[in-house]
Amino acid sequence: MKKWLSTLLLLFSLTLASSAWAGSVKLATLDWEPYISHAMPGNGFVAEVVREAFKRQGQDAKFEFMPWARVVAVAKKGEVDGYLPEYYAKELEKDFLLSDPFPAGPLGFFKLKSKAITWKTLDDLKPYSIGVVRGYVNTAEFDARKDLKKDEVDEDTLNLRKLVAGRIDLMVADKYVGLYLAKKDIPGDASKIEFMSPVLENKELFVCFPKSKPGSKALRDAFNQGLSSMKADGTLKAIMQKNGF
Repeated sequence: MKKWLSTLLLLFSLTLASSAWAGSVKLATLDWEPYISHAMPGNGFVAEVVREAFKRQGQDAKFEFMPWARVVAVAKKGEVDGYLPEYYAKELEKDFLLSDPFPAGPLGFFKLKSKAITWKTLDDLKPYSIGVVRGYVNTAEFDARKDLKKDEVDEDTLNLRKLVAGRIDLMVADKYVGLYLAKKDIPGDASKIEFMSPVLENKELFVCFPKSKPGSKALRDAFNQGLSSMKADGTLKAIMQKNGF
C-alpha cells in the first residue's frame, strides 16, 4: 500500500508540474531595442531566442509588453509565467528562479563627445549627474553606491534626451541599446554622443520565473533544456548573427 501511495503521489506531482506550464507561456517584457520590441520583426533577438527555446519543449511563448517597473511587479506577483530580459543580481534569487544565461552586450556610460569626462573607478564619477532607468539592474557595485548622483527616469530614450540637452552628464545603458535608440529617436543629435571606456560590465541575459507561481521550476528547466540544445547545434549563434550581435 505504501509503495502504491508513493507512486500515486509522484505521478500526481509530475502531472501538476507539467500542467502548470503546458500550452502557452505568458512572459512579461518591455520595448528594449535592439534586443526586444513589439515593433521589431520577430520581436527582436531576445524574443526569437526565448520563443525557439520554448518551442523545442513543445511550448508557445507569448510576450506582453509593458513598462519595466510593471514587468517586474506583475512577475513577482505570479501574474505571468516569467519576465525578461534581466541582468543577474543576487537579490533576484529571493523571488525568482533564474534561467541559464545567453549573451548580451557591454553595459557602460554614454556622454556628449564635447565633454571631457573620463573614469577609472566609480569614485571618479562623484562630480557628475548620471541618468539611470528606474528598476533596472546595472552592476552590484554601481547600484549600491548611494553617494553617486543618480537621476531616475522610466526609459532609456528619456535619458538620451536629457543627455543631449545637458540636463545630465552621463547615462547608463547597454551599448547597443543606446546607439540604436539614438539613431531612432534623436537622429539629429545621435552623432553628439559616444559610448565610454572602460565598460561597467559585459552582460548576459536571463529569464526569471517567479517562485510564487506553481510549476516555475519545471518551466525554468524546460527553457534551459531548449536553450542548451540551441547552443549545441549553433541555432543561438545563428540568431545572434542574423540580428547583428
